[in-house]
Amino acid sequence: MNRLFTTITLLVVFAILTSCGAKDDNQGLEFAPNMYHSVGYEPLTQITDVQAGDWVNSDSDSYGEYFNSNPNNPHSMNMRVPPANSVARTKNGLLPYRIPKDSIDYAALYVKNPLDSTAELVASGKALYEVFCISCHGPNGQGDGKVGVVMMGVPAYNLGRVKDLSEGHIFHTITMGKGRMYPHGPQIPIENRWKIVRYVQTLQNQ
Repeated sequence: MNRLFTTITLLVVFAILTSCGAKDDNQGLEFAPNMYHSVGYEPLTQITDVQAGDWVNSDSDSYGEYFNSNPNNPHSMNMRVPPANSVARTKNGLLPYRIPKDSIDYAALYVKNPLDSTAELVASGKALYEVFCISCHGPNGQGDGKVGVVMMGVPAYNLGRVKDLSEGHIFHTITMGKGRMYPHGPQIPIENRWKIVRYVQTLQNQ
């Protein structure tokens, strides 16, 4: 009885395994095939062997399953090397901000806002402020936002030394964070941070 049961079990397993095979127009049975046959190129890896992963192929092309080089680029590279001496900029030509977090005094003295203080730009800064800043600093920069009230100690923009903070100091604080304020550089593009600075300066003068 046990031998018969074992034989039937092996036959069933064999039938299941062979039914998953792929050939020509029959793609076989696959679990999440979009994970196996991604059309995207992996920028940080480059497998140039066209037969790599050929043993797990379930399609009829000439490439192995693990081959991921880009034949449309020189040397089949995926990640292209930037042009020599080039630096990434925004569409308006702003350079990345590279001043270290512990250099806020330097930023306060030397970092200047590259954007003009137009009414349109300040209005755009206000809209951004109401998304990212109002919860702590409040609608008028008094530190009375819903989160700010709970945290306590969020300073008003128009009082004390905060009133005289330079645009470089404000921008550096938004970017790198300070004290209990987390850095917003990863969340807000550099141009939008400068717009917020322009609006914060209007709150300093209220």
